[in-house]
Amino acid sequence: MTLDSTFVSVLDYLGVFVFALSGAWLAIRRDLDLVGVVTLGLVTGLAGGVVRDVLVADLPPVAVQEGWLLAIAGGAALAALLVPRPDAALERLVVGLDAVGLGLFAIVGATKAAEAGIGIVGGMVVGTVSAIGGGLLRDVLADEVPQVFRADSRLYVIPALLGSLIIGLAWEFELEGPITEAGGAITVIALRLLALQYGWHAPLPQRHRAA
Repeated sequence: MTLDSTFVSVLDYLGVFVFALSGAWLAIRRDLDLVGVVTLGLVTGLAGGVVRDVLVADLPPVAVQEGWLLAIAGGAALAALLVPRPDAALERLVVGLDAVGLGLFAIVGATKAAEAGIGIVGGMVVGTVSAIGGGLLRDVLADEVPQVFRADSRLYVIPALLGSLIIGLAWEFELEGPITEAGGAITVIALRLLALQYGWHAPLPQRHRAA
């Protein structure tokens, strides 16, 4: 295994962990039982990667091949149960973890797409779907409007698209590697957090702005 592939795997593991935590904590906030907490953690942590692997024809998906990913997601969900019921500070932490997961999964998805020979545009699709897939299912299962569709969610898809574009361009110009991947992830995470801090969002329909 090369240094680059090892680094991508580390990013994947971290993404699974933080997304699983965010899913489990949302389940706790929604008063789900133990099964619900673990299930939501597993789905949130693994769904994006499963969809990514299907899109790049890496079958069976890594989540199925590697027990480590399942263990990491399950462990994160169980760890969430050890934390007292989420308060305002923990809610902010969950949002921060979601931003980290968004960045990590966007970069891993775009990198795997590039490795599979998918072009820049296709890589942006794979990276973005990978990044938002787990959070989308998390919110749907928790009976919440998915963040990706909410006007008040600030930038969500756009950072993932940008990070995926960075990876696609890096591969196009043969600049791929851990530094580029780390830089892409940091860009996504930073843009998402800045959007939350300063209220940046995608353009709204005219009637929405008038309201």
